[in-house]
Amino acid sequence: MTQQIPIAAAAVAAGSNADGTLAAAADIAYLRLLLVNVVFVGVPGSSDWVLVDTGLHGRSGQIRSAAARRFGADTPPRCIVLTHGHFDHVGGRDLAEAWDVPVYAHPLERPYLDGSAHYPPPDPGVGGGAVSRLSALFPTAPVDLRPRLRDLPADGTLAGMPGWRWLHTPGHSVGHVSLWREADRSLIAGDAVVTTASESAYAEAVQAPEIHGPPRYLTHDWQAARQSAASIAALAPELLVTGHGRALRGGAMRDGLRLLADRFDEIALPPRGRYLDDPQRADDGTAYRPA
Repeated sequence: MTQQIPIAAAAVAAGSNADGTLAAAADIAYLRLLLVNVVFVGVPGSSDWVLVDTGLHGRSGQIRSAAARRFGADTPPRCIVLTHGHFDHVGGRDLAEAWDVPVYAHPLERPYLDGSAHYPPPDPGVGGGAVSRLSALFPTAPVDLRPRLRDLPADGTLAGMPGWRWLHTPGHSVGHVSLWREADRSLIAGDAVVTTASESAYAEAVQAPEIHGPPRYLTHDWQAARQSAASIAALAPELLVTGHGRALRGGAMRDGLRLLADRFDEIALPPRGRYLDDPQRADDGTAYRPA
Protein backbone atom coordinates (compact mmCIF):
# COMPACT_ATOMS: atom_id res chain seq x y z
CA MET A 1 0.00 0.00 0.00
CA THR A 2 1.44 3.38 -1.01
CA GLN A 3 2.01 6.09 1.55
CA GLN A 4 2.23 9.87 1.59
CA ILE A 5 5.11 11.92 2.96
CA PRO A 6 3.55 15.07 4.45
CA ILE A 7 5.74 18.16 4.57
CA ALA A 8 5.43 20.93 7.14
CA ALA A 9 3.53 23.92 5.76
CA ALA A 10 6.49 26.15 6.65
CA ALA A 11 8.45 24.40 3.88
CA VAL A 12 6.20 25.76 1.13
CA ALA A 13 7.90 28.31 -1.09
CA ALA A 14 4.86 30.57 -1.19
CA GLY A 15 3.84 34.03 -2.26
CA SER A 16 1.75 35.38 -5.13
CA ASN A 17 3.24 37.79 -7.63
CA ALA A 18 1.40 40.68 -9.26
CA ASP A 19 1.70 38.89 -12.61
CA GLY A 20 -0.42 35.99 -11.35
CA THR A 21 2.46 33.57 -10.84
CA LEU A 22 3.59 31.99 -7.58
CA ALA A 23 7.01 32.94 -6.30
CA ALA A 24 9.62 30.25 -5.72
CA ALA A 25 12.80 32.39 -5.83
CA ALA A 26 13.79 35.86 -7.01
CA ASP A 27 14.13 34.60 -10.57
CA ILE A 28 11.88 31.49 -10.49
CA ALA A 29 8.10 31.59 -10.57
CA TYR A 30 5.46 29.10 -11.61
CA LEU A 31 1.95 29.34 -12.96
CA ARG A 32 -0.58 26.71 -11.99
CA LEU A 33 -2.82 25.69 -14.89
CA LEU A 34 -5.48 23.35 -13.53
CA LEU A 35 -3.45 20.23 -12.65
CA VAL A 36 0.00 21.23 -13.91
CA ASN A 37 2.64 23.95 -13.50
CA VAL A 38 4.70 25.87 -16.02
CA VAL A 39 7.85 27.61 -14.79
CA PHE A 40 9.30 31.03 -15.63
CA VAL A 41 13.06 31.35 -15.07
CA GLY A 42 14.38 34.90 -15.20
CA VAL A 43 14.41 38.14 -13.23
CA PRO A 44 11.17 40.10 -13.71
CA GLY A 45 11.60 42.87 -16.26
CA SER A 46 14.55 41.12 -17.89
CA SER A 47 14.76 40.04 -21.53
CA ASP A 48 16.74 36.96 -20.46
CA TRP A 49 14.15 34.43 -19.45
CA VAL A 50 13.13 30.87 -20.31
CA LEU A 51 9.81 29.03 -20.13
CA VAL A 52 9.92 25.47 -18.78
CA ASP A 53 7.03 23.36 -20.13
CA THR A 54 3.87 24.75 -21.74
CA GLY A 55 0.99 23.19 -19.79
CA LEU A 56 -2.35 21.98 -21.08
CA HIS A 57 -3.91 22.73 -24.44
CA GLY A 58 -5.92 25.93 -24.43
CA ARG A 59 -3.86 27.66 -21.76
CA SER A 60 -1.36 29.51 -23.98
CA GLY A 61 -3.20 32.79 -23.47
CA GLN A 62 -2.72 32.60 -19.71
CA ILE A 63 0.96 31.85 -20.14
CA ARG A 64 1.48 34.72 -22.59
CA SER A 65 -0.43 37.11 -20.34
CA ALA A 66 1.64 36.20 -17.27
CA ALA A 67 4.85 36.42 -19.29
CA ALA A 68 3.92 39.87 -20.62
CA ARG A 69 3.22 41.16 -17.12
CA ARG A 70 6.39 39.61 -15.75
CA PHE A 71 8.90 40.42 -18.50
CA GLY A 72 7.24 42.96 -20.81
CA ALA A 73 4.67 42.81 -23.58
CA ASP A 74 7.21 42.38 -26.38
CA THR A 75 9.72 40.20 -24.55
CA PRO A 76 9.69 36.60 -25.75
CA PRO A 77 11.77 33.99 -23.91
CA ARG A 78 15.17 32.94 -25.15
CA CYS A 79 13.74 29.46 -25.61
CA ILE A 80 11.33 26.87 -24.25
CA VAL A 81 12.69 23.85 -22.38
CA LEU A 82 10.53 20.75 -22.03
CA THR A 83 11.02 18.36 -19.13
CA HIS A 84 9.14 15.79 -21.24
CA GLY A 85 6.42 15.56 -23.86
CA HIS A 86 3.29 14.36 -22.07
CA PHE A 87 0.11 16.13 -23.13
CA ASP A 88 -0.10 18.29 -19.99
CA HIS A 89 3.41 19.65 -20.54
CA VAL A 90 3.28 20.42 -24.29
CA GLY A 91 -0.25 21.78 -24.70
CA GLY A 92 1.01 25.27 -25.48
CA ARG A 93 2.91 24.16 -28.55
CA ASP A 94 1.71 27.27 -30.40
CA LEU A 95 3.83 29.43 -28.09
CA ALA A 96 7.08 28.57 -29.88
CA GLU A 97 5.58 29.74 -33.17
CA ALA A 98 4.05 32.87 -31.66
CA TRP A 99 7.33 33.83 -30.02
CA ASP A 100 9.53 32.39 -32.83
CA VAL A 101 11.85 30.62 -30.38
CA PRO A 102 13.49 27.17 -30.26
CA VAL A 103 12.18 24.33 -28.11
CA TYR A 104 14.72 22.09 -26.36
CA ALA A 105 14.14 18.51 -25.19
CA HIS A 106 16.14 15.34 -24.57
CA PRO A 107 16.94 13.37 -27.76
CA LEU A 108 15.09 10.31 -26.42
CA GLU A 109 11.94 12.42 -26.18
CA ARG A 110 12.21 13.63 -29.77
CA PRO A 111 9.93 10.97 -31.34
CA TYR A 112 7.05 12.26 -29.21
CA LEU A 113 7.78 15.83 -30.29
CA ASP A 114 8.41 15.45 -34.02
CA GLY A 115 5.20 13.59 -34.82
CA SER A 116 6.69 10.13 -35.23
CA ALA A 117 5.75 8.10 -32.12
CA HIS A 118 2.98 7.77 -29.55
CA TYR A 119 3.62 7.28 -25.85
CA PRO A 120 2.69 3.92 -24.33
CA PRO A 121 -0.96 3.87 -23.16
CA PRO A 122 -1.85 5.29 -19.74
CA ASP A 123 -2.41 2.85 -16.88
CA PRO A 124 -5.78 3.68 -15.27
CA GLY A 125 -5.56 0.62 -13.00
CA VAL A 126 -2.82 2.03 -10.76
CA GLY A 127 -5.36 3.42 -8.28
CA GLY A 128 -5.17 6.53 -6.17
CA GLY A 129 -8.17 8.50 -7.33
CA ALA A 130 -10.24 9.98 -10.13
CA VAL A 131 -7.33 11.29 -12.21
CA SER A 132 -5.94 7.77 -12.51
CA ARG A 133 -9.34 6.43 -13.55
CA LEU A 134 -9.72 9.17 -16.16
CA SER A 135 -6.23 8.67 -17.54
CA ALA A 136 -7.53 6.14 -20.07
CA LEU A 137 -8.83 9.21 -21.92
CA PHE A 138 -5.54 11.11 -21.85
CA PRO A 139 -3.97 11.67 -25.28
CA THR A 140 -0.72 9.90 -26.10
CA ALA A 141 -0.38 11.06 -29.71
CA PRO A 142 2.76 13.01 -30.57
CA VAL A 143 2.92 16.71 -31.26
CA ASP A 144 5.07 18.07 -34.07
CA LEU A 145 7.32 20.91 -32.97
CA ARG A 146 9.49 20.93 -36.06
CA PRO A 147 11.27 23.01 -37.26
CA ARG A 148 11.80 24.67 -33.85
CA LEU A 149 12.65 21.46 -32.00
CA ARG A 150 16.25 21.15 -30.80
CA ASP A 151 18.12 18.48 -28.84
CA LEU A 152 19.44 19.53 -25.45
CA PRO A 153 23.23 20.01 -25.65
CA ALA A 154 25.17 16.85 -24.84
CA ASP A 155 27.37 18.75 -22.37
CA GLY A 156 24.44 19.33 -20.01
CA THR A 157 24.22 23.09 -20.50
CA LEU A 158 20.99 24.96 -21.12
CA ALA A 159 20.59 27.69 -23.72
CA GLY A 160 19.54 30.96 -22.12
CA MET A 161 19.98 29.58 -18.60
CA PRO A 162 23.55 30.29 -17.43
CA GLY A 163 24.44 28.36 -14.29
CA TRP A 164 21.79 25.69 -14.94
CA ARG A 165 22.31 22.13 -16.17
CA TRP A 166 19.89 19.49 -17.34
CA LEU A 167 19.91 16.05 -15.72
CA HIS A 168 18.45 12.94 -17.32
CA THR A 169 15.79 11.65 -14.88
CA PRO A 170 13.89 8.97 -16.82
CA GLY A 171 11.14 6.62 -15.69
CA HIS A 172 8.08 8.81 -16.07
CA SER A 173 9.19 9.06 -19.69
CA VAL A 174 12.33 7.86 -21.42
CA GLY A 175 13.64 11.35 -22.13
CA HIS A 176 12.49 13.10 -18.97
CA VAL A 177 14.89 15.75 -17.66
CA SER A 178 15.18 17.88 -14.53
CA LEU A 179 16.94 21.25 -14.36
CA TRP A 180 19.56 21.94 -11.68
CA ARG A 181 21.34 25.11 -10.52
CA GLU A 182 24.19 24.24 -8.21
CA ALA A 183 24.81 27.82 -7.01
CA ASP A 184 21.63 27.97 -4.92
CA ARG A 185 20.64 24.29 -5.15
CA SER A 186 17.44 24.95 -7.07
CA LEU A 187 15.82 22.01 -8.86
CA ILE A 188 13.02 22.04 -11.42
CA ALA A 189 12.08 18.36 -11.34
CA GLY A 190 9.23 18.13 -13.85
CA ASP A 191 7.36 14.93 -13.01
CA ALA A 192 10.33 12.86 -11.81
CA VAL A 193 9.00 13.58 -8.31
CA VAL A 194 5.94 15.67 -7.48
CA THR A 195 4.60 17.43 -4.41
CA THR A 196 0.97 16.36 -4.52
CA ALA A 197 -0.87 13.09 -5.02
CA SER A 198 -1.35 13.60 -8.76
CA GLU A 199 -3.62 10.56 -9.03
CA SER A 200 -6.29 12.26 -6.92
CA ALA A 201 -8.44 15.15 -8.17
CA TYR A 202 -9.06 16.19 -4.56
CA ALA A 203 -5.36 16.25 -3.71
CA GLU A 204 -4.60 18.22 -6.87
CA ALA A 205 -7.23 20.77 -5.86
CA VAL A 206 -6.14 21.09 -2.21
CA GLN A 207 -2.40 20.66 -2.85
CA ALA A 208 -1.38 19.86 0.70
CA PRO A 209 2.43 19.69 0.47
CA GLU A 210 3.61 16.08 0.17
CA ILE A 211 6.45 14.26 -1.55
CA HIS A 212 5.41 11.66 -4.11
CA GLY A 213 6.95 9.65 -6.88
CA PRO A 214 6.00 10.41 -10.48
CA PRO A 215 2.34 10.34 -11.56
CA ARG A 216 1.64 6.63 -11.63
CA TYR A 217 -0.85 6.53 -14.48
CA LEU A 218 1.75 7.76 -17.01
CA THR A 219 4.95 6.21 -15.64
CA HIS A 220 6.27 3.47 -17.90
CA ASP A 221 9.54 2.33 -16.29
CA TRP A 222 9.48 2.01 -12.51
CA GLN A 223 13.07 0.83 -12.18
CA ALA A 224 14.31 3.97 -13.93
CA ALA A 225 11.90 6.09 -11.87
CA ARG A 226 13.36 4.64 -8.70
CA GLN A 227 16.89 5.51 -9.81
CA SER A 228 15.83 9.04 -10.76
CA ALA A 229 14.25 9.62 -7.34
CA ALA A 230 17.48 8.49 -5.70
CA SER A 231 19.51 10.85 -7.91
CA ILE A 232 17.28 13.76 -6.99
CA ALA A 233 17.49 13.00 -3.27
CA ALA A 234 21.30 12.84 -3.53
CA LEU A 235 21.37 16.40 -4.86
CA ALA A 236 19.87 17.63 -1.54
CA PRO A 237 18.17 20.63 -3.17
CA GLU A 238 17.25 23.74 -1.24
CA LEU A 239 14.33 24.53 -3.58
CA LEU A 240 12.14 21.99 -5.39
CA VAL A 241 9.73 23.05 -8.15
CA THR A 242 7.71 20.24 -9.71
CA GLY A 243 5.21 19.77 -12.51
CA HIS A 244 2.38 19.04 -10.07
CA GLY A 245 1.99 20.58 -6.62
CA ARG A 246 3.56 23.45 -4.75
CA ALA A 247 7.19 24.50 -4.73
CA LEU A 248 8.91 23.40 -1.51
CA ARG A 249 12.15 24.34 0.18
CA GLY A 250 14.31 23.45 3.15
CA GLY A 251 15.18 20.55 5.37
CA ALA A 252 11.74 18.95 5.64
CA MET A 253 11.58 18.72 1.85
CA ARG A 254 15.04 17.13 1.71
CA ASP A 255 14.06 14.63 4.40
CA GLY A 256 11.00 13.75 2.33
CA LEU A 257 13.10 13.18 -0.78
CA ARG A 258 15.49 10.92 1.13
CA LEU A 259 12.60 8.93 2.57
CA LEU A 260 11.09 8.57 -0.89
CA ALA A 261 14.40 7.31 -2.27
CA ASP A 262 14.96 4.90 0.62
CA ARG A 263 11.43 3.47 0.57
CA PHE A 264 10.50 4.04 -3.05
CA ASP A 265 8.82 0.69 -3.58
CA GLU A 266 6.64 1.11 -0.51
CA ILE A 267 5.77 4.76 -1.12
CA ALA A 268 5.71 5.29 -4.87
CA LEU A 269 4.93 2.01 -6.60
CA PRO A 270 1.27 1.37 -7.36
CA PRO A 271 -0.24 -1.75 -5.81
CA ARG A 272 -0.86 -3.01 -9.33
CA GLY A 273 -0.11 -1.79 -12.81
CA ARG A 274 0.67 -2.93 -16.34
CA TYR A 275 4.20 -1.49 -16.31
CA LEU A 276 5.40 -2.90 -13.00
CA ASP A 277 6.66 -6.06 -14.73
CA ASP A 278 6.63 -4.79 -18.29
CA PRO A 279 8.65 -1.55 -18.49
CA GLN A 280 8.56 0.42 -21.72
CA ARG A 281 12.05 1.54 -22.67
CA ALA A 282 13.90 3.35 -25.43
CA ASP A 283 16.68 0.78 -25.82
CA ASP A 284 14.32 -1.98 -26.93
CA GLY A 285 11.91 0.36 -28.72
CA THR A 286 8.89 -0.53 -26.56
CA ALA A 287 8.52 3.08 -25.40
CA TYR A 288 7.70 4.20 -28.93
CA ARG A 289 4.43 3.35 -30.68
CA PRO A 290 4.33 4.29 -34.39
CA ALA A 291 2.16 7.29 -35.13
